[in-house]
Amino acid sequence: MSLDTLNWKILKLLQQDARMSNAEIGRRIGISSPAVAERIKKLEDAEVIQGYTAYVSPFKAGYQLKAIITLRAFMGMLKPFLEKVKSFDEVVNCYRITGNENIVMEVVLKNQKHLETFIDKLITYGETKTQIVLSHVVKDSEIKPA
Repeated sequence: MSLDTLNWKILKLLQQDARMSNAEIGRRIGISSPAVAERIKKLEDAEVIQGYTAYVSPFKAGYQLKAIITLRAFMGMLKPFLEKVKSFDEVVNCYRITGNENIVMEVVLKNQKHLETFIDKLITYGETKTQIVLSHVVKDSEIKPA
């Protein structure tokens, strides 16, 4: 699908506020609400827009720690881990990566004891390294035209 200037303007506005109405988007970019709806539908069908979500604050939801954990899987343990990681409630994001480690996870935890217990689950699959997140520097930056 070709992303023209209007599509990028729509994407920019939706990335800023996914709940913005088609009428408001249309007013801001100078096209009708039905034209906006048609473009959004095409963007969804082409999987440029892959969904809409609410951001929940882990800290307001009772989690005190956010951490980045890397895992270097033991021989033969990567595939079992790739299945198991989907069941861990603590994991917010998980990426398979290149380099010395195989996996990077972003996790939320209630406290240090919860972190210790979670690491104990992970070490059966490989060697871990943990970094505690102090703050966001860049958060959910919008995707811009290439």
